[in-house]
Amino acid sequence: MYAKFFKRLIDFILALVGIVILSPLLIVLIVLGAVFMGGNPFFTQERPGKNERVFKLVKFRTMDNRRDSNGELLPDEVRLNRYGRFLRSTSLDELPELFNILVGDMALIGPRPLLVRYLPRYNDEQHHRHDVRPGLTGYAQAHGRNTVSWEDKFAMDVWYARNISFVLDCQIIVDTVKTVLNREGISSETSATMEEFMGTPEGVQATWQPPR
Repeated sequence: MYAKFFKRLIDFILALVGIVILSPLLIVLIVLGAVFMGGNPFFTQERPGKNERVFKLVKFRTMDNRRDSNGELLPDEVRLNRYGRFLRSTSLDELPELFNILVGDMALIGPRPLLVRYLPRYNDEQHHRHDVRPGLTGYAQAHGRNTVSWEDKFAMDVWYARNISFVLDCQIIVDTVKTVLNREGISSETSATMEEFMGTPEGVQATWQPPR
């Protein structure tokens, strides 16, 4: 009942209220982003949503466009400047996604929307993360973020998609606030962001176990 009828209504109301209340902060971040990123403060990219329908996600840019002598973009850890690190560590870069929630492309809580090129790399079980709308935050974001393996992250996503409830969403919000305040899980052990998902090798399984 909650997932089918009330979740979308709650998302719409909270996104609208959030945009109104946070509008002064959004304006400040737009100006700062234009200064520190040398132009357009927004990052847009196609991402797969519910039922793998592609939409255009919008965030604040956290990486500049510095390139090497061959015109190729420098590695993420180089282009992720101090201002960008601040945005990521506080999750302020995600705020423009409130507009994605408002129009129905995303939800407040759900699996994070990843890259379109990952779609053919998912196994049959992992595809079920797209049975629900992607979220501004999600269970995996609040329980490890970029420090857990892709397999564990997807296992959390699929578990959430099959166990949506109002109580679970409230708990994820509380856990997300704790994670953001503690600035946990921003980077993986080997990357400034998260290594690209290349598919789950045969025989590799998630080690994460659902809570009881």
